[in-house]
Amino acid sequence: MPASRPAPQGTAATAAAPTPAPPPAPAPGRSSSSDVVGWAAFSCVLVPVVLVVYGTSLGGAVGAALGLVAVTGVCRILLRRSERSAASLLAEQNAKRREADGASGAHARRGDRRAA
Repeated sequence: MPASRPAPQGTAATAAAPTPAPPPAPAPGRSSSSDVVGWAAFSCVLVPVVLVVYGTSLGGAVGAALGLVAVTGVCRILLRRSERSAASLLAEQNAKRREADGASGAHARRGDRRAA
């Protein structure tokens, strides 16, 4: 059996193995409320530990932790409400745009350009 030689660059052998495309990067400056709440929960644990390490009493650290938990909970509720409001507003605007364009019904979903 003859020894196999590597194929020269630029041949069909190298073109046959495409490199996978990298995953799309998230939009800069955009994060979901779950990301924000996750970091807030992390800080609810980290802040009291740091306070105790630097000499604050255990009671003070627990009080700070409870305060952070309360603020995080309220912020979570407000963020979720804001996201729901934005989603419903966007859906309403899209519905109005479809009505204005006359693109309603089954023909619009299939991309049919015939008059309805």
